[in-house]
Amino acid sequence: MTSIGFETLIDDSLATITNIAQLKALVNKRIFSLINDFEEGKWQHSRFQNYLWDNIAQTALSERERAALINQSHSTLVAAARNLRLTDKDEVGQGSEIAEVFLYGVMRNHYKALPVVPKIFYKQNVQDNAKGADSVHIVVNEAGDDFSLWFGEAKFYNSIADARLDAVVSSVYASLDVGKLRKENSIITNVSDIDQLILAEPLRDKIKAALSSQVSIDHLKQKIHVPILIIHQCGDTSACAALSDEYKNQISAYHTDRAEAYFLRQLAGSSKIHKYNDIKFHLILFPVPNKKAIVDAFVGAVSYFKGVR
Repeated sequence: MTSIGFETLIDDSLATITNIAQLKALVNKRIFSLINDFEEGKWQHSRFQNYLWDNIAQTALSERERAALINQSHSTLVAAARNLRLTDKDEVGQGSEIAEVFLYGVMRNHYKALPVVPKIFYKQNVQDNAKGADSVHIVVNEAGDDFSLWFGEAKFYNSIADARLDAVVSSVYASLDVGKLRKENSIITNVSDIDQLILAEPLRDKIKAALSSQVSIDHLKQKIHVPILIIHQCGDTSACAALSDEYKNQISAYHTDRAEAYFLRQLAGSSKIHKYNDIKFHLILFPVPNKKAIVDAFVGAVSYFKGVR
């Protein structure tokens, strides 16, 4: 399994809970903050791009395709690239596939998740199945007899100012619509990936029974996690030349502030979601120095593997 390859700044609840208001706002909410390293005074672009390509097959290929291409690294990259768009048309969302692939890597490497629905694969092959969460995973517990469902949101923004946070909140709440959750559950149980990834038959049967359309979504709420990845352009990262304690403290303080601002916004609309407090949310933040440079490099690599000149 590929290492996550980046330094963790924060992996915890948001703050020390000192009163009932904080308890209500922060329960079931965590922040996971990551940063990249520097080399010779520059942010390590190649490490970030390599991480994307090391994980790209998890979201752009089905489990059957990945198995067929095992030990064929170049063929795997070519096959995965065929299912990628070269870029998004709208400037705000540009680079969304980068965020989706990065989230799949984080889910796989940090949360030990199984990619039961490779979303980019289904976006390109069955358009109706692409709606809803940006990533769908199952995490099996250590005992191997129970599971949790992870419906992810992935964004790549020029900033994480308040307006951007409001947009993320709206997107998260839209993905938790009961109709969309039922659609995601039906996809999980109907695609073949779950049969190949969950080898223990009792657990596989338990998952399929729990996700049945005949079972109320209310019974699943305690199993649902929502990882919310925001890769964002960051002035401090652009101005930095080394992974210093000063830089780490700057990013840690900024991410904590933005996480608190985000979750307060999310809490304000929580009445829209029945059994909201049963759902667990994970805000994942990753700063980059220049969004355009990263998107351009990724698009160039996709074009190469697609054979586009």
